[in-house]
Amino acid sequence: MLCIAGLMSVVLGLSIRTLSNAAWTGPAGDGLYAVLVYVLVAILIPSRSKVLIAAAAFTVCVLIELFQLTGLPAELGEFWPPLRLVLGTTFGTVDLLAYAGGAAVAYLVDGTTHAVVNSTRHH
Repeated sequence: MLCIAGLMSVVLGLSIRTLSNAAWTGPAGDGLYAVLVYVLVAILIPSRSKVLIAAAAFTVCVLIELFQLTGLPAELGEFWPPLRLVLGTTFGTVDLLAYAGGAAVAYLVDGTTHAVVNSTRHH
């Protein structure tokens, strides 16, 4: 289930940015990036609480965003353009809000689907 969610977040994120250049696409893509990071963290530490997974995902996103302040991600992105998708290029305060929203949505969806799956197993 997590792998499907991760794949969906990548496809949606790339599609949004490819199909439109509207103002909402940047924050939506950043939110989906946080969802992907949530999924990756959940795969790496599956036995941890969902709150910890969400906090770790948000922290990873913040660290990557802060790393952009060094200019190194932009340079690496020029060397190998796909790195731009992973590391970004420029720092944006609004991105931090999108990451928080994405991690929160991932947490809520994960918790809800977990509860639904468990309730159907017990019936």
